[in-house]
Amino acid sequence: MSADPAPQLSRDEIERELKRLIIAALGLHETTAEDIDSEAPLAEAGLGLDSIDVLELAMAVHRRFGVATEADDAVNQRIFASVRSLADYLEARQAEGVKLAPASSPARESG
Repeated sequence: MSADPAPQLSRDEIERELKRLIIAALGLHETTAEDIDSEAPLAEAGLGLDSIDVLELAMAVHRRFGVATEADDAVNQRIFASVRSLADYLEARQAEGVKLAPASSPARESG
């Protein structure tokens, strides 16, 4: 009489999904997941995301993984520094028992 445990995503799966999410959420149609270096900065010389792009990415991460980021800007700057740092954050949340699954519940979310 036990509930099935949620399957955990591997580190590679998290990073691969984050890269796909970045491409889809930000409309980077000419970019492939392989083009995105996990350790490159998401802002500045890396992908060159601006603050609006990062906000859009944060919302996409929430929708895809069901995980909201922090309210603290300094913490968010560390979380969104690179694909690797974002994957670190998601992996840590998963280790805390958070199921990385879509937050979309049509009955609960409104546009």
